[in-house]
Order: sequence, then structure tokens, then C-alpha cells
Amino acid sequence: MKSMNKWLIIVIIALVVVIGVGAYAAGWFGSSDAASTELNGQEVNLAAAASLKNAYDKDLIPMFEEKYPGVKITPTYASSGDLQSQIENGLEADVFMSAANKQMDALVDEGLIDNDTNVQFLENKVVLIVPKDSNANISSFDDLKDINGTIAIGDPESVPAGQYAKEALTNLGLWDNVESKLSLGTDVTAVLNQVAQGSAECGIVYSTDAKSTDDVEVVCEAPENSLNTSVIYPVAVLKDSKNADAANKFVEFLQTKEAKDVFVKYGFTIHE
Repeated sequence: MKSMNKWLIIVIIALVVVIGVGAYAAGWFGSSDAASTELNGQEVNLAAAASLKNAYDKDLIPMFEEKYPGVKITPTYASSGDLQSQIENGLEADVFMSAANKQMDALVDEGLIDNDTNVQFLENKVVLIVPKDSNANISSFDDLKDINGTIAIGDPESVPAGQYAKEALTNLGLWDNVESKLSLGTDVTAVLNQVAQGSAECGIVYSTDAKSTDDVEVVCEAPENSLNTSVIYPVAVLKDSKNADAANKFVEFLQTKEAKDVFVKYGFTIHE
């Protein structure tokens, strides 16, 4: 009888060990800490459209680095077209977030994007703005043909906000009337600053940029059907990312509810 009890105890202990090992392997215990530890020492180089700077710097990057303390996010902000050119010329980016599909699609066609990670993520609006307390008689896009001052937009050659502005002005039949009045900014932030400082009588930017300062006022949104496509922000991991694990974890984090809530706070809409 004592011998049977001894073997029964051994069998029970063996079963407990097997179950414990299986549970650990399945990630029932400590999976989050293990994932965080595996990423220690990795740096994610983020190339993001200038209109995303506030959301990333003030909230999202600190949130991610707190969640994964072993990972550092290093951002580069510029116009999406400029970032596209930099990536094509060897910028060591791990994640690219563009303010339009045009730049992302170009990098996909060149084989530089891990297309399995490519997500149509955010939406924005295009708005007409004036300096705060402006006396300009501007209440709609149609009024732009009659003003004598400067209209600030992003350079349509490289800045998605400028491309959308040109598209809207062209579809509204205004481009030929306003082209000589345009001041072209290197990115949407430069356009916003021109209007905020009063060096331009008005400007065309994203809704999120207009909400980032009290120095401008929104006149109106671009009229319905003046844009051929919605303002979409895609995000993806670069195919040659040197820190692909951390880069993928960062893109996954951006799609969590807590991160989406931050984007919404800054005026973006989540693309469904």
C-alpha cells in the first residue's frame, strides 16, 4: 500500500509539472513581460507625416515606451513626399506613416514596404483657415478668387495637404484664379504657421492641424465632392526594418483602443 501511495504522489507531481510547463509555453503566465524583454534594446525609427507630430510626441510615443520600456521610438517628421524620397535614398526607417496613399503606394511598388503590415488607418479633413480675429471677407472656398492677399498651401509636388488643396481648387474651378496668389509650404505645419503668424491671408490645411493652435480659425471644410478621394493615412513596416519585431509591435499598438482614442482626441477619424 505504501508503495502504491508513493507512485501515486510521483504521478501527481509529474502531472503538475507537465501542466505548468504547458501553461507557460502557451503564454498563460508572464507573456507580456516576456514579450517586452525580448524587445529590449531595439529602436524603432518612425517616419511620419508632419501632421502627426503632436499626437506622437505628446501622447503615443510616451505611452508605447512606458508599455515597452526596453524600446526607443525615434521619430522623423516631414511632408510625406519628402519622407518617401528619404526612404528611397536610404533613410533607415522601420515604420512609415503617410498622410496619403500616393507615397505609400509608391514605396510598395518599389518593394520597400512589408505589404502584409500595410493598414489603411486614419482619416482627416481638408479645411480653409484664416488668422484668428481676421478681418478678411472669406466665408467659403469660392471667395478665394476675389482676395488680394496670399493663400498658403503645401507644395503639391511633395506635400499631400497641398495635393488635396490643388485637387479641391481645381475641381471647384478656382485653380487658375488663385495660382498666382499661392505661397507653397514645405509641409502642412509650415502652412499653418504662415497663417497663424499672419503672413498669409488664409491657408488650406488638415482639420487636425487647425485644432492644434488657437491662432487660426476654420472658415469651412472643403466642399463635398471637391476631393476625388478621402484623406487616408496608411501605416506600414518597412521590408528591410532592422528592428522588425519592435516595429510590428508598434504598429499593433497603434491599432489598440487606447491609441485610437488618442488619434480621435487630436481630431482624426479611424478609417473603417
